Amino acid sequence: MKPIWIVDDDPSIRFVLEKALARDNLPTRSFTHPREVLEALAEISSGDASQLGPQVLVSDIRMPGGSGLQLLEKVHAMQPALPVIIMTAYSDLDSAVSAFQRGAFEYLPKPFDLPKAVELIRRAVQESERESVAQDSPAAAAEMLGQAPAMQDVFRAIGRLSQSLVTVLITGESGSGKELVARALHKHSPCASGPFVAINTAAIPKDLLESELFGHERGAFTGAQTQRRGRFEQAEGGTLFLDEIGDMPFDLQTRLLRVLSDGQFYRVGGHSAVKAHVRVIAATHQNLEQRVKDGAFREDLFHRLNVIRLRLPALRERPEDVPMLTRHFLQQSARQLGVEPKRIADAALARLAQFAFPGNVRQLENICHWLTVMAPAQVISVQDLPPEVLETAPAPAPVPPLGQPPIQIPTIPAPATLPAVALPLSSATDADSHWEALLEAEAQALLANGQAEVWDVLARRFESRLISAALAATHGRRMEAAQRLGIGRNTITRKIQELGLKAHDD
Repeated sequence: MKPIWIVDDDPSIRFVLEKALARDNLPTRSFTHPREVLEALAEISSGDASQLGPQVLVSDIRMPGGSGLQLLEKVHAMQPALPVIIMTAYSDLDSAVSAFQRGAFEYLPKPFDLPKAVELIRRAVQESERESVAQDSPAAAAEMLGQAPAMQDVFRAIGRLSQSLVTVLITGESGSGKELVARALHKHSPCASGPFVAINTAAIPKDLLESELFGHERGAFTGAQTQRRGRFEQAEGGTLFLDEIGDMPFDLQTRLLRVLSDGQFYRVGGHSAVKAHVRVIAATHQNLEQRVKDGAFREDLFHRLNVIRLRLPALRERPEDVPMLTRHFLQQSARQLGVEPKRIADAALARLAQFAFPGNVRQLENICHWLTVMAPAQVISVQDLPPEVLETAPAPAPVPPLGQPPIQIPTIPAPATLPAVALPLSSATDADSHWEALLEAEAQALLANGQAEVWDVLARRFESRLISAALAATHGRRMEAAQRLGIGRNTITRKIQELGLKAHDD
């Protein structure tokens, strides 16, 4: 069997993948630089029978002296049918879309779940004969960030739709970024050179909405002094984004359906049909299926719009993205105001991540603007957060999906000889600021009682609590917990076994 080629300048990534694939009886060959891969492919092309070509290529996206995306292009020029999986620690939309546009089989964000990575490589092996998607140069992306699995799914969908003009329906709560997704779909599409025109159908009075969409002829109604081009004509050759489509008046839904069906429309007061060469992307925060049942939305229009549906998750569904987004918005606010970017303490980030964000990403962006102006120090602390965050109880932990019981982590008891240590604490803030004193008091008590190996006893308890907290915060995902603690995956696996902790298998 042909080997899986792995190219990454990080030896730990190569080692982990080699061992995991070997357990699945998949041969591997590793490289540290894209140049080595190209040289090996050139040798094989020249007829070197001693070398086997790759079955699948797994490549990092950023390496010293070379780019995984550039390697992807060169490899596809040599072997168009070779599946290439791009790995990246940079979980942003541009990486995902660029990878797909240049013909990647799949996009694998780091840190990855090892069994899922092996499963993905196996799927690439099974489909290694299929033709790769057409290459295309990357386009600038609207700013979208997210490491959460739900956001990675959105990035993948945008990448897969980048060569299509299919109608897309985006659903999600207000403030979750639906227009950003629409702009990204436009910028990474064949009609990217055309205009992107957006209209909020809920923000325009019913009497004006028809004229806004389709335009009007001179004299069509009182005040129509000249002919006016509507949004459909303005978006000619590009994309028309219909935001809050669920609020469109029923009679206008009929006209919109006719445009989507026939590809033409009439201006208000007009008698000549106007051709519409426009891609339509719609968005709503409402349940359109329920609106159809209630008779407020046409079922045939719903099916016309619901060709491809993208659901954008609420921010409270992806709390792991809050730190990344917060730092991004603080940088953005500082640039807009022409000031030095503020930093945010870990405790403040943790409190923000517990906030429910009813206004979603838009609310977080506004909070970061507020902090840039109002926070007194250069480092933002918990007490600097706005009142709506501090006065609201933290959001409850998400309920685990069916079949996945909550994480249960046993407490490692203190030795029976350890006396209780009581320190006067005036508040929870005092408790947070005095944990070092509590640790020192426990150490003194153990030493006074003649406890042996005090270092190991306290280190074991400290590590247990620290890893337990990280596993609880990541819902038992070891790799993510290790990343957030700043330790290696092998280290956290060994510690979990040594300390008798429980966690989901990654």
